[in-house]
Amino acid sequence: MSHQTDSRGSDPATLLLPLREKIAYGMGDLGSNILLDIGTLYLLKFYTDVLGLPGTYGGVIFLIAKFFTAFTDMGTGIMLDSRRKIGPKGKFRPFVLYAAFPVTLLAIANFVGTDFSITGKTVMATVLFMLYGLFFSMMNCSYGAMVPAMTKNPNERASLAAWRQGGATLGLLLCTVGFVPVMNMVDNNPQLGYIVAAALFSAFGLFFMWWCYSGVRERYVETQQPAPGHKPGLLQSFKAIAGNRPLFILCIANLCTLGAFNVKLAIQVYYTQYVLNDPLLLSYMGFFSMGCIFFGVFLMPSAVRRFGKKKVYIAGLLIWVVGDLLNYTMGDSSVSFVMFSCLAFFGSAFVNSLNWALVSDTVEYGEWRTGVRSEGTVYTGFTFFRKVSQALAGFFPGLMLTQIGYVPNVVQSAGTVEGLRQLIFIWPSALAVVTIIAMGGFYNLNEKMYVRIVGEIESRKRAAAH
Repeated sequence: MSHQTDSRGSDPATLLLPLREKIAYGMGDLGSNILLDIGTLYLLKFYTDVLGLPGTYGGVIFLIAKFFTAFTDMGTGIMLDSRRKIGPKGKFRPFVLYAAFPVTLLAIANFVGTDFSITGKTVMATVLFMLYGLFFSMMNCSYGAMVPAMTKNPNERASLAAWRQGGATLGLLLCTVGFVPVMNMVDNNPQLGYIVAAALFSAFGLFFMWWCYSGVRERYVETQQPAPGHKPGLLQSFKAIAGNRPLFILCIANLCTLGAFNVKLAIQVYYTQYVLNDPLLLSYMGFFSMGCIFFGVFLMPSAVRRFGKKKVYIAGLLIWVVGDLLNYTMGDSSVSFVMFSCLAFFGSAFVNSLNWALVSDTVEYGEWRTGVRSEGTVYTGFTFFRKVSQALAGFFPGLMLTQIGYVPNVVQSAGTVEGLRQLIFIWPSALAVVTIIAMGGFYNLNEKMYVRIVGEIESRKRAAAH
């Protein structure tokens, strides 16, 4: 085993990162979210409006591809933890560098039309989206799993998580407001418009990923032989999750919160049109909601230093619940809907940011419990649950709309309106409450325990070296 560090004898749990490195790390999620969000936001519309696929076919494509990438995430974790010969580029950074290029090409290829039959178009679209997901897993999971190799300081990890969430939010905002205007610059040719916009945004995504690669450092790179019974594999990955209590609770929490968040995003377009009768509301609401997220991300590091990650995470969930319940009871106008939604988005900023800092801490917890350090398995086990949540959240809104009697392009019945209100506010709130109970009652890795764990791990390594 080798342990590489440039801390020059200082305590790894207190080593500070330079600002330029935090900015470079944030650029990574800006780039990956640009490459991801152009598909998340516009690919279904491309399937239906340009390829001419039925909407249900598009939903099935997303369901298949997201479930596939849940397993490719796990495969990436196994691959990362199986690496023994670590070159000068590090354990994780090479995948950020090399996988970003095929991701860029495939992000553009997803918007290329064909003259096949509907079945042929569906198969081609599914294969392209699955290939995109495969390389995206290699790039993005390596990017996320890199944090424990960059720093052992829990506050610095929270700071990196904030920069990451800031980059992700900026990427979503740019794709939301910029993709369609670029697409519309190509007159009377939607197919070409999609390709031009996808190519431009993907090129920027690639640039930001390479900025991240060049600007970050891996200080704590582990190269160890697997312990008996710890040979990397899919079954071993699930065992690692089940045996790592904080990680398991985080996976459950993310299954709930990400599912709730994605359902809200899917339903809000129907809510603004059929309940508030203001279909243009979302076009400018994004600036307010993203602004509140940026404000939450800005406050998060200082809040963590004062109160700790767990308390801030639960407080964010409570703010989210309050915002949704106020919207359900009093959000009957466009102004009140935006105001209370901004409150909920502000709370969600703490939750979404801290997910990445909390999961990094579980790497040391797993190493402390088992003696095996598995950054890749821990991170990709976490993202497996996120991808499953995304797959279900991408598929079920259509099913839910059918259940409440939704009929497009007509005035909805009172029962359907109430169903929409419950889907966008009550069900996400209920999932957030479940998360509060799970984190409050069962998540046991606080800052004091984490510092003790890091100290014990370092003591073990010093003892093994003598």
